[in-house]
Amino acid sequence: MSLYEIKHHSFTPQIIKILTQHFNSDALVIFANSPLLGYINIKTKSANKGSKSRGAFANHYALYVIIEDYIKHGFFDNTAKLNYQEYEGAKFSNLLHRQRELPFGAKLQNHALNSRLNDEFKKFYPTLNKQPIVRDIEKQRYWIQENFLNIKIRQENGNEVIYNIAQAVIDIIEAYTATKKLAFESFIESCQKINQLDIENSEQAITFIIEQLNPNVDARIFEIVSYAILKAQYGQQTIWLGKTKDSVTEEQLILYKTGRTNANDGGIDFVMRPLGRFFQVTETIDVNKYFLDIDKVQHFPITFVVKTTKSSKEVLTTLQNQALEKYKIESVVNSYLSAIEEIINSQYLINVFKNLITIGKLPDIMDNIIQQSKVEFNYF
Repeated sequence: MSLYEIKHHSFTPQIIKILTQHFNSDALVIFANSPLLGYINIKTKSANKGSKSRGAFANHYALYVIIEDYIKHGFFDNTAKLNYQEYEGAKFSNLLHRQRELPFGAKLQNHALNSRLNDEFKKFYPTLNKQPIVRDIEKQRYWIQENFLNIKIRQENGNEVIYNIAQAVIDIIEAYTATKKLAFESFIESCQKINQLDIENSEQAITFIIEQLNPNVDARIFEIVSYAILKAQYGQQTIWLGKTKDSVTEEQLILYKTGRTNANDGGIDFVMRPLGRFFQVTETIDVNKYFLDIDKVQHFPITFVVKTTKSSKEVLTTLQNQALEKYKIESVVNSYLSAIEEIINSQYLINVFKNLITIGKLPDIMDNIIQQSKVEFNYF
């Protein structure tokens, strides 16, 4: 009997394959009766969608390191000298250190271990009243909810059997990580091949960049590609500056990336020197998001780089209509809209990229994409 609905996607057969290796003919029944496996199934949808899809590892690895600790201390194979309920729990520092040893995990923070995994799990299974991670905040000790590992099923012969899925969960997360790692390596390999093209073969490079700027691309890839293109573009421009008329000198425009992509840190994504222009990258055309960014810098002019096929004029019109609907007062709306210095859309970036290829900037752009991607995805 199935307690939980299994929504199949491209990685689901791999999960079933691993469960079958562990539990033979009972694999599907176990899958259908395990909320933890159901959650993992939901969290592995991006596995076979390539480097363009968001590959989040924090919640996967929070489960991984706690279950790994469970196995390491003999609770899976019953070699432990005490019951799991008597175990003192895994140390937070050890779990965090172990997370950061895993592929793509070098920069992971404490959020998944402390709350995000449990909070997200509750959204999918609100009636369970149990969380995957149990923790003692004062002692900084952590446990996996053992009830989620022990799955009781009734076989066709009427016998009740309890299976422990701890090792199967480890194998599934490792398979997911290996798939994402292969996709990312293929992306980097593609970048390196594009890097070797000359102007006569530039159509392949243009096609590749267009794919990275599509609406369905991972926000991090879009931001990285946008930065590489704009950095190369503004690097061709100069401005004359000086404290006095006699000290004016020609200075090159330089675009700096200010932090990790798509980070919820309240910061500005790119900053240009010496002009001091601010750039914010976004996937949405939601007036609340734009006006919040404008408020953060006290209405200092911002250029928005938008992952959209709409024209800059269409984006501005949409924002204006949304703002008028929300605020009603034109003076308020105009005070915000006047802080939008420029709207840069995907087509603008493509056109700039085509021009940069003609002046030999393809290697610089691709090198920057490779470097920034390795940093962003913690791939070293």
